Amino acid sequence: MHGTLERRELQSPALEGNALGDPARRELLVYLPPGYAAADARYPVAYFLHAFGSGGRNWTNAAGFAPNVPERLDALVASGAIPPVIGVFPDGWTALGGSQWVNSEATGRYRDYLARDVVGLVDRTYRTLPRPEARAVLGHSSGGYGVLVMGRYHPELFGHLSCQSGDAYFEYCYLPDLPKAAGTLLKAGGLLPWLAEFRQRARETKLRGDDFPTVNAVAMAAAYSPKRGEPLDVELPFEPQTARLRVEVWNRWLVHDPVRFVPKHLESFRRLSSVFIDCGSRDEYNLRWGARMVAEELRGAGVPVQHEEFDDGHSGVSYRFENALRYLAPRLAREPQAGS
Repeated sequence: MHGTLERRELQSPALEGNALGDPARRELLVYLPPGYAAADARYPVAYFLHAFGSGGRNWTNAAGFAPNVPERLDALVASGAIPPVIGVFPDGWTALGGSQWVNSEATGRYRDYLARDVVGLVDRTYRTLPRPEARAVLGHSSGGYGVLVMGRYHPELFGHLSCQSGDAYFEYCYLPDLPKAAGTLLKAGGLLPWLAEFRQRARETKLRGDDFPTVNAVAMAAAYSPKRGEPLDVELPFEPQTARLRVEVWNRWLVHDPVRFVPKHLESFRRLSSVFIDCGSRDEYNLRWGARMVAEELRGAGVPVQHEEFDDGHSGVSYRFENALRYLAPRLAREPQAGS
């Protein structure tokens, strides 16, 4: 690696006392471009949000023959393909596999964790340009969803977004798996018995094929329909015995759907300097359609959007971060050059 990758620890006030008992002290990976230590220049920052089922350390996992995302970022900077940036890789893991990067009483305040604690630490510790025009936030899948959440709530922090295969149009990406989750929970005797078996399988052997749609449904309910007093403080959007859709709960999910909230918060998105949206044309969760809807809505509102589709599915597409960085990095604000 031409630059350096630092590992720091962050004590997050936002995550203290969260309902799942997940740690408030988190590891933070920070990429510093070549020449950072030898100069006094300030740099723009790109924040990367991981997908559901991943954590901060997954960014540096060996990817077989392919480079991981920090290595891809480093290669782009070292080759001159993009201007130098600081890269930040926060950890949003929860005991349910992810947070959707939202504030929820069932999981914790992960939006505040990123917007306040992570950004605050990075700006205090590194030579950044602490203004929205010099910050980008990028993410894939649930991380891409989190990117749109940041655009909705925090255009004063992030002026550039890259939503890659982000969760959107919930009827297509979530609804097909709800009957599968209902069947698994019915067989296990309920949410808490299933969760105990799930954790035992993960610890002692391996997960089953029907575990992922179930834990995904539970985690999404924790993000979109939390309710104190229910098992795990979540209200599931289907009846346990019949899998009949509970419309009032499902409607609570839909409020969080980007195809619904983007049109209602266009004033926030109009404050952005650039947006990159992409998705595979063979995405197994049907996310290409939500991506198209969101891109169309933003473009119609005058937001500068680059929308791309590519011939691939949902997983194993970290190479697409290179396309996003080639688009966003040159648009990030920088220090004026001497004499300019």
